[in-house]
Amino acid sequence: METALFRPLAAAAVVLAIVTALTGCSTSTPLASETSAATDVSGSEVFTAEVWADNWFSLSVNGVLVAEDDVSITTERSFNSQRVTFSASYPFTLGLVSKDFVENESGLEYIGEPNQQMGDGGVILQVTDSRGVVVAGTNSEWRGLSIFRAPLNPECESSTDPLAECQSEVLDEPAGWAQPDFDDSTWTLATEYTAEEVRPKEGYTQVMWDSSARLIWADDLNVDNTILWRYTVTG
Repeated sequence: METALFRPLAAAAVVLAIVTALTGCSTSTPLASETSAATDVSGSEVFTAEVWADNWFSLSVNGVLVAEDDVSITTERSFNSQRVTFSASYPFTLGLVSKDFVENESGLEYIGEPNQQMGDGGVILQVTDSRGVVVAGTNSEWRGLSIFRAPLNPECESSTDPLAECQSEVLDEPAGWAQPDFDDSTWTLATEYTAEEVRPKEGYTQVMWDSSARLIWADDLNVDNTILWRYTVTG
């Protein structure tokens, strides 16, 4: 059954995202590799967002899509980090989608292989201003809504027919959830995780993360597979 979770994200004509795979940059590295203008979100100051996700992310600012992970969510072990620039004015609202790789709505990966299992997730983001000062980082102040949770019965992890036996919960994205005026008061606060718990790989080590930026996820690194995140940067 097709759900909103697995439908491709519709293209947005107004978005001119600048996404570059990192090759060892830090928060103070000039954007010499950027060759086009930053995505304009009706603002006067240029900001840089750096993101690492296990496995996939998209980022909106005030409801305008500014970046999508350029490695497809269907790719196993996609642990790249990316950098995007955008222009905005304070206050602005960050809308982040984080997805862990799963093969289907069972919530499992490597189905039919000896290592069939529940995958685990994790995401970290930081935003710097034009002076290289970090103005936002993922932490326990971010609010999230898990819209795909599976398996709800973890004992199905070894099932030979996980799509039939594993239980899942799939919700539609709330309308306008990334807009600044959306009411997220009922969403839960993010849980911070250590690098030992998330075990970040590859692109994670190519970014000099500020201490204010923490690895986050919902309550369960294994069961929560797709999460919507919101945070307003006040400056």
